[in-house]
Amino acid sequence: MSFAALCLREVLLRDVLRVPPTPVSMNLANFLSHLLPPVLSYFGAAVLVVMPRTKCLRVVLWPLVALLASRAALSFDFSIANPEGQSRNMHLMIFIMTRTLDWTLATEPLQRYIRPENSAPSVSMDALDLALNFRGCGWNWSKGLRVPQETRPLARTRFVGYAILSAGLHGLICSILHTAVKAFSPNTFGSIQGGTIFDETLPFFARYLRSAIITTIFTSTTYCSLQVIYNLCIIPAVLILRQDPAQWPPAFDAPWMATSVNDFWARRWHQLFRRTFLFLAGDPLSRMFGSTGRIIGGFLASGVFHDIMAVTLNGQMEPWNMIQAFTLMGIGAVCERMFLRWSGRRVEGLTGWVWTMTWVILCSSLMVDGWARGGVIGSSSMIDRVGPLRAFVEHSVMAFDVWLRAF
Repeated sequence: MSFAALCLREVLLRDVLRVPPTPVSMNLANFLSHLLPPVLSYFGAAVLVVMPRTKCLRVVLWPLVALLASRAALSFDFSIANPEGQSRNMHLMIFIMTRTLDWTLATEPLQRYIRPENSAPSVSMDALDLALNFRGCGWNWSKGLRVPQETRPLARTRFVGYAILSAGLHGLICSILHTAVKAFSPNTFGSIQGGTIFDETLPFFARYLRSAIITTIFTSTTYCSLQVIYNLCIIPAVLILRQDPAQWPPAFDAPWMATSVNDFWARRWHQLFRRTFLFLAGDPLSRMFGSTGRIIGGFLASGVFHDIMAVTLNGQMEPWNMIQAFTLMGIGAVCERMFLRWSGRRVEGLTGWVWTMTWVILCSSLMVDGWARGGVIGSSSMIDRVGPLRAFVEHSVMAFDVWLRAF
């Protein structure tokens, strides 16, 4: 980087954005000065987009939102003394910038059609719901969203009780699976030093069978952790904000039952960031390359998002792993559409399930290997403090690994 570029960077960071030399920690003063401004501007943008004739105001406001969000991402420490939380800075602020940009470019006011029972329309409450609503359930901007069939009780108290039990159960399973993954190699990717999941000392078949098992367990850990977060969000949303349980349909639809790559990603995996990824890359590329561009663009945006997550968690991690993996996922989905046009048959049934699980695990191995080499898998888990359970899980997995190596 040239001297002029370095000077410009310093002027931008120190004089324009007022970014401190080191990130500031969480306290009331720093919260009010660094975090509250972008959050309030985010809510302000939500208010404007549900009101008519506000396009000009939204266009004027967005650069301010972007500056405030950038300042918060670069200067505020969201980790709260937990290194695993370092990525929250960038994620939250990127999310604020992209959502408000989407709202800025909206040609018509966004409309809400599901409200709490006996409540009257309210701009402020609609804006609050919009700001906290990722999938668009109950809004007109969620066209094309596939929502899993509801199987939980919809009475408010029972719905929240179900969410509490689900969060606890998935939290326990998540911790057990996380401990199991680390036990495959405690001194490499099972520690914060990191290491690859592909053991070069093993024969070809055993090496990739082992990596596939590790990938499947770690992906299941991710599934359980997202279920925990989603269920914990339900509790205040339904009890305090009085949102309708219908706005909180299941986050997943049994992804292990998917019979095509399209079925896995468009229906069964969570759709929390679907709109954001399509807005950033899917819709722009669809104007040039049609439905193929929309698919590849959506996966490409997801890959970039996950790459940012990986790098902010550990600056030593190699870039592009996530982009490669998600791009391959998109290529698999496009190939299924080409197969439909060529043969007139959809990818489905038992053959479709085998293809889907094989392709998803193969692509996911690239992602998991990136996390593993960056030392992310070696973080602590909830059952680390429960000695007997942790010892049982580790002993069982290590014994299985020994058997697998001799297989």
